[in-house]
Amino acid sequence: MMPRLFFDATEIGRCQLCHDAPCTRACPRGVPVADAARSLYFENYHGAAQALAGTSCADCAAPCEDACLQRGGKDAVELQRVFTGFAVDTGILPTPIREDVDLSCDLCGVTLENPFLLSSSVVASTYDMCARAFEAGWAGAAFKTVCSFPQHECSPRFSAVRNHGGPFYGFKNIEQLSDHSVEENLEIFRRLRKAYPSKVIVASIMGKDEAEWGRLAGACEEAGAHVIECNFSCPNLENPEGLGITIGQSEELVERFTRATKRGTSLPVLAKLTPNVADMVPMAQAARRGGADGIAAINTINSITGVDIDTLVAEPTVRGQSIVGGYSGAAVKPIALRFISDLANCEELAGMHLSGMGGIETWRDGLEYLLLGAGSLQVTTAVMQYGYRIIDDLVDGLAYYLRCKGVASVRELVGASAHSVVTHEQITRDTVLLPVINQDLCNGCGRCYVSCADGGHQAISFDEELRRPHISAQRCVGCHLCRLVCPEGAIGVAQHDFTRAPKV
Repeated sequence: MMPRLFFDATEIGRCQLCHDAPCTRACPRGVPVADAARSLYFENYHGAAQALAGTSCADCAAPCEDACLQRGGKDAVELQRVFTGFAVDTGILPTPIREDVDLSCDLCGVTLENPFLLSSSVVASTYDMCARAFEAGWAGAAFKTVCSFPQHECSPRFSAVRNHGGPFYGFKNIEQLSDHSVEENLEIFRRLRKAYPSKVIVASIMGKDEAEWGRLAGACEEAGAHVIECNFSCPNLENPEGLGITIGQSEELVERFTRATKRGTSLPVLAKLTPNVADMVPMAQAARRGGADGIAAINTINSITGVDIDTLVAEPTVRGQSIVGGYSGAAVKPIALRFISDLANCEELAGMHLSGMGGIETWRDGLEYLLLGAGSLQVTTAVMQYGYRIIDDLVDGLAYYLRCKGVASVRELVGASAHSVVTHEQITRDTVLLPVINQDLCNGCGRCYVSCADGGHQAISFDEELRRPHISAQRCVGCHLCRLVCPEGAIGVAQHDFTRAPKV
């Protein structure tokens, strides 16, 4: 079992994850304070235990907080309190764990040292960037899409959606493909293959016609790529003849250009599909008919993230105009998981590799993709926001989970939850699972009462004098909205459910 943890996650969520963090330099005991904070931030509790091993923060004057950059230390993250509260009921031993489990998997038969790759984007667009990522521990990279036609980028080209001024959870880009020439990109592949023979190079390509799809695939194979990824889904390129998102919305184009790519290479081929369709399964089936070995999903979602209410122009604003662009980040994960589930549960696609992406920030996010059927994982937006350094937390967190569960290999988890997603006709609809309020944890805020009264089934009463909510078993329908809004985690679930006669 994963251990229960006792620390203020909300407080550590205020950490700005600084580069060359002053808090670490200020620690008189040599504790890598910033590493510990980052590991807690990304739910890598074993990594935090390693960083804090052999020391106690309880009797320290906390110079790390004095050095905190937030308002010159006046609004410093309470690191001492967080670290002191970082305790577990079973104990997390700060011992090496990666050798205890097998994190290796494969991408269409090509071995990966761990499931995590950079996805095709700006984070994998130069030799130096990929080299830094490989040195950090990423298993491979899907290089930014190679094409022969010139790119003309906008400035600015990013916008974001935030929650109360915190880190963005939704991200929009209107960026296009690689601005290097084909030969420049091929030379990068050659250098990477020579310098990092154990890392996997996925060559993302986009051609203008069938002949060019095949030529690019063959050229990338000659330059050292391990896998070809067909970009059938860039939201910032489209035309009726077949570019970007236009391809991924047409079964005929997906099949035709997949087949053309396969003619040009002996390497495995992934079809990277767009979520800007009602159903991705027919597109994946078309890719399979064309010879694809796997599916990469999802690319970004068509979006407008907002409007500048002063200038009255949508964002990002480019000389008084904007365009629809690709949405990514943590906000898209539920949508991406739905598509991965659809693909994994399609019998006609059985045996095809699924490379999952969309909103992966923590090892837990990646694990959810694996459980629903993805065999490898790709990440971009989290790297853009936090840097390549998050790979330690992704790998260590996943390794610790495997050890806690007694699972020897990450491959054993692939698809383990796929069967749990059933059709609307199959789901049980005649039982009620009652929520239960732990009055010892309840602080009397009344959020559950307000939500149930105005957005639920009026099943919660509120004692104004004692400031205590109470659930009526007779009125409660078991929707569990109250559990979701409770800021204290004070609402649990009854150990049994019961059948209630349906209303006529």
